[in-house]
Amino acid sequence: METGNNEQIEPEEIKIPVPWGHVSGKWWGPKFIQPVVTLHGREDNSGSFDTLMPKLCKNQSYLCLDLPGHGLSSHLHEGQYYFVYWQGVMLLRRVVRHFQWNKVKIMGHSMGGAIGFLYAASYPKDVEVLICLDIAGPLVRDDFRCVEMAGDQIDKCLAYEKSDATNRPTYDYDSMIDIVEDAYKGSITRAGAEILLKRGSQPSPIPGQYYFTRDPRLKVSYLGNFNGELLKAFAEKITCAYLNIKADKGSRNDGKGRYPDILDTIKKSADKFEYHEFEGTHHMHLNDPETVAPVIMNFLKSLMKNNS
Repeated sequence: METGNNEQIEPEEIKIPVPWGHVSGKWWGPKFIQPVVTLHGREDNSGSFDTLMPKLCKNQSYLCLDLPGHGLSSHLHEGQYYFVYWQGVMLLRRVVRHFQWNKVKIMGHSMGGAIGFLYAASYPKDVEVLICLDIAGPLVRDDFRCVEMAGDQIDKCLAYEKSDATNRPTYDYDSMIDIVEDAYKGSITRAGAEILLKRGSQPSPIPGQYYFTRDPRLKVSYLGNFNGELLKAFAEKITCAYLNIKADKGSRNDGKGRYPDILDTIKKSADKFEYHEFEGTHHMHLNDPETVAPVIMNFLKSLMKNNS
């Protein structure tokens, strides 16, 4: 990033101790400014924000975290299951207590935004700002689908928990980029895939080969989903300033129209509410940060003016 003096500054690598190891992250911007805690999507990592942060952190700090089992953060112990939403909320609470913050600003993409949604609803007096990128709330599945998939999710999790660096599939680097680009089905560019792999891959003991750093149990972390009524009850508790940025080719929160319904509920109780929709994919913030950054900066600036 560049400061006003054209001084080049790189983000500082952060490690926060947790009972199962550590959570890694990147602190962008001045250390004397309390950061916006920034959370990535499912099976991404904090590199998801690498193109956006240099455009945001000149007058504000951001702490971009690798959620448990993602990026360079520790995996959960063997025998544990990734209930990603509530583990994310508990992690965020640990981070707030670690730094002894009284209030917090949160920004999240996809799953990270859903975690921010739950945190802001669970601790409404402790959240000043919630910025959600192409997400309104946690994933909602119909009851029949939840029952149908449960056994398969459990059996696959038990198989995946035996996986470690010694027995995971390995690939040459170009093949890894192909796999990531294909898996996102057009949501990211090839350059975006390379960015995610900076924290999403590690060299294998086999020369010239790499493995994915994320915990394979994350592939089956879909138990414990929400229904529409519960989601609405949480949305009603959000009172902080709220910004939602939507990609027109991105998430629909399950394709049943719940995205706008959740926003309508939040709008009734939020201290300040803004919604913007742009052309782009689910990873618009990674592919096209020039579109997203000004909206975020203007929203945060408007709050500073209101408080001055």
